[in-house]
Amino acid sequence: MTNLEMVKGKLYETKASLVVLYNNGEVKEYYQNRIKDIQEILKENPEALKDAIIADKVIGKVVASILTVAGVKSIYADVMSQYAIPILEENGVSYEYKNLTEYIINNAKTGMCPMENKYKDEKNIKRIYQEMLKLT
Repeated sequence: MTNLEMVKGKLYETKASLVVLYNNGEVKEYYQNRIKDIQEILKENPEALKDAIIADKVIGKVVASILTVAGVKSIYADVMSQYAIPILEENGVSYEYKNLTEYIINNAKTGMCPMENKYKDEKNIKRIYQEMLKLT
């Protein structure tokens, strides 16, 4: 079993929203909605996700950008948006997904997620990273 398969399995077993295999071998599950866990991890230690392997319920362009800038090595997503793929491919981040969607849907299920919509045309992923880590 690969490390990516292991974090993917843990995502479904524990019903976590995010599972991280840190480069020191520690595996942790997180349960907050949206990107709150990723923001907290990186605010506490900006280097924490360097070379990490991630399994997440939902990966859109914003999360793909943040994780790419943070130095994540490999990502699995239950749902991934088409906006995330070019970010990952252009930066050499390996990825897998269960379901590919055109875009991430908002909470009301009436259209595009506001963050995905705001940044869908943004080319500078470092700007996305910096702006999203200022949010709390």
